[in-house]
Order: sequence, then structure tokens, then C-alpha cells
Amino acid sequence: MAVTPEEVADAMFEMVKEYAGKKKFKAGDLTKAMIQKFGDDQCDKKLCKAAIRTMMDTGRCVYTYFGGSFIELPHAEGAAEDAPQG
Repeated sequence: MAVTPEEVADAMFEMVKEYAGKKKFKAGDLTKAMIQKFGDDQCDKKLCKAAIRTMMDTGRCVYTYFGGSFIELPHAEGAAEDAPQG
């Protein structure tokens, strides 16, 4: 049974969350990891691209750019952390 883009997105999100602050992932890094995890018979680049789009559209992850494009968890705004809670 083939995996869905949502299942791949969940696995990618867990990987990004686990390494948050320690490692930045490029789209290609996540794609390779998912193909290795699910097997190339169930997961391909097209499916991974759809999964990344799902993560971006739902706001679970964002693209950042530091000499290359990386996929990370959204950063909390500094002012939002310091704001008094209502």
C-alpha cells in the first residue's frame, strides 16, 4: 500500500521538529530521508514534493534562507514572547 502525502508530511515534520535548533534540512535532505524510510517503491520525489507543499500550506513548517533554502519550524516573533498575557 502506497503512503499518502499526509503521512510523508507527518514523518517530515517529526524529523524537522526532532532536530530543531540542531540541524537545518534542505528539501532534498528530507526527500532522501523519506525515500529511505518508506522505500523507493512507496515514496518518490513527486510524493515528497506534495508532502512539503502540505507542510507549507498548513503552516507547520516554513522556508528560511541562509545561503540556501531550508525547511524549519516557524520561529516565534521576539516581541510575541515578551508581550504580557492578557
